[in-house]
Amino acid sequence: MADNGKATRVDIGFSGGQVLSVRLPESAYQDLRKELSKGSEGWHELKTEDSELVLHLNQVVYIRLDTEQHKVGF
Repeated sequence: MADNGKATRVDIGFSGGQVLSVRLPESAYQDLRKELSKGSEGWHELKTEDSELVLHLNQVVYIRLDTEQHKVGF
């Protein structure tokens, strides 16, 4: 994920099967990865491009970073 000041789409999957799609700046994505990697438990505040939310880290099963270049046309 390049730090170009733009937000990138990240999907956050939860243990119940729900998926939350958010647009995150690089710093917020890296903070979330760091907390999950070190096995943190409890609540984590996440600032997205257009909102703030709080996640319970024990319920997060995966995060998916959208790395595909978006193109106009087909």
